[in-house]
Amino acid sequence: MNLSIKNTPEDLVRKLRTRAERHHRSLQGELMAIIEAAVAYEPEQSASGVLSEIRTMGIVTPSEATAMVRHDRDARA
Repeated sequence: MNLSIKNTPEDLVRKLRTRAERHHRSLQGELMAIIEAAVAYEPEQSASGVLSEIRTMGIVTPSEATAMVRHDRDARA
């Protein structure tokens, strides 16, 4: 399959080319390595795995989750 990224800023392309040269790869090879690393890093989780992770955060009810999100959002403002 072929992928295409349109309207890529010149500055980003320049940085990618520099990175590719540093790793002795073509631009295409560097992009493939970046994509492979990004996909490999994200482990798939089941719904029960996500729920278990939420429980380790101490969240028991939906209202607690809402309060946590609001607090985090307000802290950024």
